[in-house]
Amino acid sequence: MTVLAIGNGESRFDLKLTKVKYTTIGCNGIHRDFTPNYLVCVDRRMVTEALEKNFQNKILTRQDWLPQFSKFKQVLPVPSLPFIENKTKADNPFNWGSGPYALLLAAMLDYEVNMIGFDLYGKDKLINNIYKGSTNYDLPSHHAIDPRYWIYQISRIFKTFKNNAFTIFQTPDWNIPTQWNLPNVSVDILDNLKYNN
Repeated sequence: MTVLAIGNGESRFDLKLTKVKYTTIGCNGIHRDFTPNYLVCVDRRMVTEALEKNFQNKILTRQDWLPQFSKFKQVLPVPSLPFIENKTKADNPFNWGSGPYALLLAAMLDYEVNMIGFDLYGKDKLINNIYKGSTNYDLPSHHAIDPRYWIYQISRIFKTFKNNAFTIFQTPDWNIPTQWNLPNVSVDILDNLKYNN
């Protein structure tokens, strides 16, 4: 069964409006609107929030934070990186965010991976996140996050899992990073996932 990796970019549609037939892996605040099978939170504040909201499915976080959540059996470590690190800052597991880890887990679970909400780029030089301005998130006036680490880290996943098929569902005006132009990566219109699932 196809896995759906869900980022929190503003292109993401309301998942409650559609019947998602996939194993779902979401990030951070998604639990406020939708209950994925797996929730990836590398920020321990987000783990705490999810537990306080009684999120029952598996929550994956950094190994460093596990002792703090040891009484919660559903809190597990994020996967280890499946490649030899290049000793750059972007390769340090502690510099991997929830989105790349969610995609890594998706690639480990299935050969077909669909992606939504991985927008990468801010609009008008401001943060692109549907939860901006809410608890544990930056204000809407915060500058856009530099996507270089995300682009690099996700490209490493694409290259490591070269036998997987990754489909990025996005808006028509979205531009794929050049590093992602790989044989196992394709882009499709977001509406094709939204209305044809």
